[in-house]
Amino acid sequence: MSVLIKICGLSSPDTLDAALDAGADLVGFVFFEPSPRHLAFGAARALGERVRGRAQKVALSVDADDEWLATSVEALKPDLLQLHGQETPERVAAVKKKFGLPVMKAIAVEQKSDLAAIAAYAGKADRLLFDARAPRAATRPGGLGKSFDWRLLENLQSAGPFMLSGGLDAGNVAEALRITGAPGLDVSSGVERAPGEKDPDKIRAFIRAAREAATANARKVASNA
Repeated sequence: MSVLIKICGLSSPDTLDAALDAGADLVGFVFFEPSPRHLAFGAARALGERVRGRAQKVALSVDADDEWLATSVEALKPDLLQLHGQETPERVAAVKKKFGLPVMKAIAVEQKSDLAAIAAYAGKADRLLFDARAPRAATRPGGLGKSFDWRLLENLQSAGPFMLSGGLDAGNVAEALRITGAPGLDVSSGVERAPGEKDPDKIRAFIRAAREAATANARKVASNA
């Protein structure tokens, strides 16, 4: 079982390089002003150029209008748009059509009934991202270091391509993969020394732990076949 790994909320050349050198499949950049990981468009342009095809670039926004999305797309030239707010299935489809880019839609999860959203976004989003539902008083919908009950995703058959997010770090990623069998992992706060400040050592440790866990799971599946 291979696993896609996304390091999100990158904002400096050294941490971007750490993610790329360690083998991240996707690198995420946040365009949402309330977030400590928010990236100015000029900085995004420079970091985007630094990627040079070594990973897919992801532009994260939260309930953004077309003008904001267009500016972020022009700056970063992303491979994928991540919509992390309350965007409806219709809005997801409209964004995908307007910008000609695949879209990953975040789904906030707290209880089993939250997974009903999977059907609503089928055929609209190219990929889903399951993240812990933010507390009511939170100023942003993700990147809070909060996990949800991963058992809700056990034996999930109907989601199509998806990523697991929320509270992941090098210490728990093996357990997360064992329970969910997630084909993709998205981490932000779990590789930081402070909110918005990525730690290169934690980035490398997370990617190493995730790869090792995915390999171990694949071996177990093969031995049981």
